[in-house]
Amino acid sequence: MKYSESETLELKKSTSEINEAIISIVAILNKHNAGELIFGISPNGTVNGQSFSEKTLRDISQKIANSIEPKIYPRVEPQKIGEKYCIIVKFVGDEPIYYAQGKAYVRVADEDKLMSAKEIEKRIQSKSNLKWDSFVSDVSFEKVNETQLKKYIEEARKTERINFSYSNKKEVLEKLELIKGNNLLNAGKILFYDATEVQTAVFAGTSKNTFLDIKDKTANIFELIEFSEKYIKEHIDWRADLSTGTRQEIPEIPIRAISESLVNSFCHRDYTAPESNKVAIYEDRIEIWNPGEFPSEFKPLDFVKKELPSVLRNPKIAKILYYNRKIEKWGSGLRRIYDECKEHDVKVKFKVLKYGFSVIFFRSKPKVTKQESDTNQTQTRHKPDEENRQKWILDYLKTNQTIKSKDIIQKFKIVKDTSVRDLNNLIKQNKIIKKGAGNNVWYELR
Repeated sequence: MKYSESETLELKKSTSEINEAIISIVAILNKHNAGELIFGISPNGTVNGQSFSEKTLRDISQKIANSIEPKIYPRVEPQKIGEKYCIIVKFVGDEPIYYAQGKAYVRVADEDKLMSAKEIEKRIQSKSNLKWDSFVSDVSFEKVNETQLKKYIEEARKTERINFSYSNKKEVLEKLELIKGNNLLNAGKILFYDATEVQTAVFAGTSKNTFLDIKDKTANIFELIEFSEKYIKEHIDWRADLSTGTRQEIPEIPIRAISESLVNSFCHRDYTAPESNKVAIYEDRIEIWNPGEFPSEFKPLDFVKKELPSVLRNPKIAKILYYNRKIEKWGSGLRRIYDECKEHDVKVKFKVLKYGFSVIFFRSKPKVTKQESDTNQTQTRHKPDEENRQKWILDYLKTNQTIKSKDIIQKFKIVKDTSVRDLNNLIKQNKIIKKGAGNNVWYELR
């Protein structure tokens, strides 16, 4: 394949031209909002190749991030072209104007031209109202997850925030303003097409040195929120409340706060960043992280303590989540998380990072009240029950080759989340192993 420079492709002989490459990236962004740059190919199309290491790729990414304002998050990857390896840099951005070392450039054919003050002003005026989720994607509406779209319309109708029924994909997407021609807007792609990833993991201690479980999933926003919430519920501690006469399972962290955090994480993330949303479960805390800068003029607690308008990175995505009540009210998400945790005596922290935003829920050891120790009737902890169930599981496997979650549910009349947690605890103790996948999962003695 013969490569030649264009308005969206820049070629550089080697990484020694990184400063010139950054100017080209800015110029392409200011003209087209997306493009590619290849290190290892001369402007005349000759493939020279480019040596690299993990450090090389990381240095390129950091150099670009530190040299361009507003920040972008390029995808930097090695790729074999012919017989030689090159480095491909892919980048996107939806801001009105980008600067390299304080100067703005624009792409004209295959050249980078310095923009005048008047050109900068015009460009800002013409692009300032456009957001990334309003741009047209490369995905046809025909690829939409129709099951999810139907489910969404039914939910949104029940909230009475929309007043139309499901008819067909295209008509519904047009009413939701998520389509142009035959292609989805970026918002529609994220909401109803499998275009986003979340990484979830459980770590052995308070750092990332050793993980006990890790799962990644690529899907649409709605499925990822559901998947992430289920994952957290399976790996947190629960206690039993018998005070009402009926056993109630109470989580150590309020589920409503977890749900709100996950919705915020997917709604407000920067989808031009190559990183995935992340859920990390540690011994002492749970972190829900998303890429993207927090509004520089505010601090997280401003949205808790004050009545502030919402600052929406993805207004179209937010509007769709509002229609089916995933979002209740603009700008109130952090306050609801904070209030819910305060009501349940759970410490929560909102952390603004250089390349993202985290909600951190701190876990605490169960406290036994006097009433618990005296009567063992109210707020009974799971510890003894867990030990009994796990002993039964091991005894069961001594006479049966396999066991499934449903066997434990039927025996102890517990919810599925509790049975899965018991099984995961035995896996962590290296006593059993998990086999199978999807809906066909079973467990055996190690």
